[in-house]
Amino acid sequence: MVGSGERARHWQYAELPGVDLLRARYIRKSFVRHTHEHFVIAAIADGVEVFHHRGADQYAGAGALALVNPDTAHTGRAGGPEGWRYGALYPSPEVVAEIAAETTGIRGTPGFVRPVLDDPYSVGLVHQVLRAADEGNALAADTLLRVAVTRLLRLNGGVLPQRAVRTAGARVAARARALLEERMARPPTLEGLAADLGTSPFALLRAFREVYGMPPHAWLTDARVRRARRLLEAGTSPAEAAVAVGFTDQPHLNRHFSRIVGVPPGAYQRERKNVQDVRRRPGLPSGA
Repeated sequence: MVGSGERARHWQYAELPGVDLLRARYIRKSFVRHTHEHFVIAAIADGVEVFHHRGADQYAGAGALALVNPDTAHTGRAGGPEGWRYGALYPSPEVVAEIAAETTGIRGTPGFVRPVLDDPYSVGLVHQVLRAADEGNALAADTLLRVAVTRLLRLNGGVLPQRAVRTAGARVAARARALLEERMARPPTLEGLAADLGTSPFALLRAFREVYGMPPHAWLTDARVRRARRLLEAGTSPAEAAVAVGFTDQPHLNRHFSRIVGVPPGAYQRERKNVQDVRRRPGLPSGA
């Protein structure tokens, strides 16, 4: 539960390694600008989702999919007072690349060309994957995932351009990102970061936005949540994870985590623990 009339579950299924799963209904929820390390395949069941993507608002209604490639900045909010209901798959780049190599003619790093695709059949496939995972039907979940990703790549797939660091501004942005990753818990000011890199604050701000789609402070919050997710998956408590990544306390982590991931860190960690318990569970004896 994430709010009055809102609900969400963000989980993993042990038989679908490299894939996160989400089923949610949001009304007043608003996702801040953020990125994912995995692909986003969000199948809209009811309502409309609006998300800002590469400089423009995109609208995905019932029967459509919101498709976001890894490391692409985007937001998310309801397109009407009734909110929106959807199911989402988050396959890793490795999972998508494996499927693309086996079932498509894409040669290179595969990705989605358009951020919105109207295709009720693919929407149905995504929800069938989630249902099969819920029911513990590994054969169906794996099969339907591969069918869904193959169909989406054939309808809307292409080769992702390789990001080349060519300009001086892009090189400065990349160095700034590396410094922020190293000093995540105690980051410098924008002026201090610019001074370390031998540039001006506004030049750094412009370059960073151009390369990463958001200013350094927003990117840092996103990166902190990413690292907190890994700590939570490893068993670190939310309070300890908050301090480790540079948030002032657990409520600070809770607020940003929910605005990016869609569920609180405690709920996120409980679902991961359930999956780890399943993976560690010894086989039952014959006849059990």
